[in-house]
Amino acid sequence: MPENRVANPAPLGLFGFGMTTVLLNLHNAGLFPLTSMILAMGIFYGGLAQVFAGIMEYRNGNTFGTTAFTSYGLFWLSLVFLLVIPNMKWWDAIVSNSAMAFYLLIWGIFTNLMFIGTLKLNRALQVVFGTLFILFYLLAIAEASGSTVMQRVAGIEGIICGASAIYAAIALQLNEVYGRTVLPVGEVG
Repeated sequence: MPENRVANPAPLGLFGFGMTTVLLNLHNAGLFPLTSMILAMGIFYGGLAQVFAGIMEYRNGNTFGTTAFTSYGLFWLSLVFLLVIPNMKWWDAIVSNSAMAFYLLIWGIFTNLMFIGTLKLNRALQVVFGTLFILFYLLAIAEASGSTVMQRVAGIEGIICGASAIYAAIALQLNEVYGRTVLPVGEVG
């Protein structure tokens, strides 16, 4: 009877998160405007791919992975919704910077709590979640203050966060493909 192997969805979710995060934060760093390219990436790779990865983590019995990937996938979908829907004239735009700041702050708090779970996982995920909760706090401050400088600082930090997720994704994938450590993830003892 063939072995019933289930694939590891973490690289898919981490790539979706990391690549989308880098693109959005290249915008936040002031390198190019917010365009349909970033929004489409937020819907499909940052959003749907992570939700799919979260569902697959559920199948694998991984509560942390299910919660993380599904939540951040839905974060991306909700963020794009917040940015696009006012242009479609379905609802009014967010009326104040403080409303968006609180949206980002609550995601920062959630991420800070999720970071605690990474302390039992590996160093690569600790870096991803550690830089992500810092990113959410920086974005909340930038939004509340209206500071372009703070948005650019957040953008640079967000590029680092996204790059760390891309590293974790490729490390997990290559280590599985080659059956040995090709790129270390810093296993926790």
